[in-house]
Amino acid sequence: MQENVVLQDGRQKYAAQRNKLDWIYKVLRAAVLVGIIFLFIPSFNPSRITSLISSNLSLFTSGVSYSQLTRGFGRAFRKEWLSESSMISLMISSLVCCVGIIIQGFSTCATLGNYRLKRIGTAGVLTGSFLTLAGLAGIYGNYHFFLSLPDLDKIGAALPVTFFVLLVVSAITAVFSICLLVTGERADRAEKFKMEPKFQLFLMALPFIALTILFGYLPLIGWRYAFFDYRAGDVLSMDNFVGFKWFTYLLQNDATRNDIVRVMKNTLGMSALGLATSWVSMAFAIFLSEIKSNRYRRFIQTFTTVPNFISWVLIFAVALSIFSADGFISSFMVNIGRWATGENLLMSSHHVWLQMLFWGVWKSLGWGAIVYIAAIAGIDQELYDASKVDGADRFQRMWNITVPELLPTYCVLLLLSIGNILSNGMDQYLVFENSANSASIQVLDLYVYKLGVAQGLIPLTTVVGMLKSVVSIFLVLAANKIAKLVRGDNII
Repeated sequence: MQENVVLQDGRQKYAAQRNKLDWIYKVLRAAVLVGIIFLFIPSFNPSRITSLISSNLSLFTSGVSYSQLTRGFGRAFRKEWLSESSMISLMISSLVCCVGIIIQGFSTCATLGNYRLKRIGTAGVLTGSFLTLAGLAGIYGNYHFFLSLPDLDKIGAALPVTFFVLLVVSAITAVFSICLLVTGERADRAEKFKMEPKFQLFLMALPFIALTILFGYLPLIGWRYAFFDYRAGDVLSMDNFVGFKWFTYLLQNDATRNDIVRVMKNTLGMSALGLATSWVSMAFAIFLSEIKSNRYRRFIQTFTTVPNFISWVLIFAVALSIFSADGFISSFMVNIGRWATGENLLMSSHHVWLQMLFWGVWKSLGWGAIVYIAAIAGIDQELYDASKVDGADRFQRMWNITVPELLPTYCVLLLLSIGNILSNGMDQYLVFENSANSASIQVLDLYVYKLGVAQGLIPLTTVVGMLKSVVSIFLVLAANKIAKLVRGDNII
């Protein structure tokens, strides 16, 4: 009895000691996360020790791309202000930093497991910290070498503040890792590697979360251009800060306001036609699933899905060969004597929205049906068997079983389409645009493209993009609210 009490007290002390170390692990994970942020954000690049390095270059790009790192160094190399070997050394140092941070990131994931996994993860974080510190030492060595060059004023050598921030963060991860490894007890080798299911699911979703942040949220840093009088190649500073100038310009300038009204009319009109015909893919999937021959069904599905992978340039080439003045239709009408000369049907401002709807539906029909086909495969077959017993024919089964089972999927896709109502693409309208239909075919994305590329009004295009994002979020929330009122539950 006394031995059991002693054993239980030992386990409680052991558990209490491990709980005390949890806050250290939390600080360690936070420090590693800061290092990962330094890896991809250009303004946090610690290896930008000379003004010749682009301010749009991140630490990761500095370590993996020598051409990007030395872009703009042609004159410096020719004048021998610095040597290429010094830049190669800087790239290697940056690469060592990147490898160290990446090792820390992967090792930190292991600290979410049981005690044995935590020990292994901590050792990995310590190794990555030493590599990062070694890379920072190499960067500092290159900076110290630049200070000894005779043309120091021409290369603008300076050690960025972010270098010291990353140095402190890496030192913290190293010190905390050592503390955890020294103060903690050795892991029992008999203990199996184990991790709670919630952390396993989190790690499975982590790559997709990272990609979403990297390509979805990180570009939002570009919204700052809306508050500057910026031109391509300029540097953002308080000298060109203009506040809300471009926001007011968008509303007060008559030409811009009229363009926005016209473009919004085209965008909303074409998007509304797309929403009105969004059921076509579902209907196609339902009828496709009713084909009894597997070979014939697979052929039709493949044949209708392939256009989704064809670029709009090739689709326009097909349209040109059919509807141009020398195309199939014009040649046919001239040969039968209905037209005196060939006509270019693409050079017309009539029914432009319907033409774009036709090409869009033709291109996306098979691809859009894939989700519904998968949903149909998940419908309980006993429902169809019971309906056959009750005497329901094929169309009754489709209407009373298949369609109701597909409605939740349809509502979710419809909600996403409503959120993207202002983002109906640019490629299609860019290739089909001409002088005759430009007023009717120009949508918001195409208008923003022309403002930014053709006219160089980058701040104004940023303002339009910001407003589009805000409106899209509002539409998604409104559609979700309406769905709750109609269906009784939220979609998101």
